[in-house]
Amino acid sequence: MTALLPADRRSRNAKEKGAVTAEFAVALPAVVLLLAFLLAGGAAGITQLRLEEAARAGARASARGEASGSVDGIVKRLAGGGVTSSINGDGEWVTVTASSAVGGALGPLIPWTLKASATAREEVGTP
Repeated sequence: MTALLPADRRSRNAKEKGAVTAEFAVALPAVVLLLAFLLAGGAAGITQLRLEEAARAGARASARGEASGSVDGIVKRLAGGGVTSSINGDGEWVTVTASSAVGGALGPLIPWTLKASATAREEVGTP
């Protein structure tokens, strides 16, 4: 058994036909843009954590007396191939700085460069 709608209800529904599709078409780009920014923020967070860990490991290796090429290799292995690193020391303390561009969905559009540095005391008796 089907219920019949009053004539005014039928005409109102006919006028609103496609309204949900239009609202969805307006809202979808905003949702996609929000998702892209969330993914870019996540990529930036992951990149920062990788840079911090790479700088920390590089500083430890340099403090033990590793050669600068070896320290650079450690930093690149932990943070990825696109990382640049620098080693500065004053005889007592050594600082390793790692920097890299953020990848991800918006990485090519937004030129983010993140940086992390770590300092360690040079071990006594190392070359």
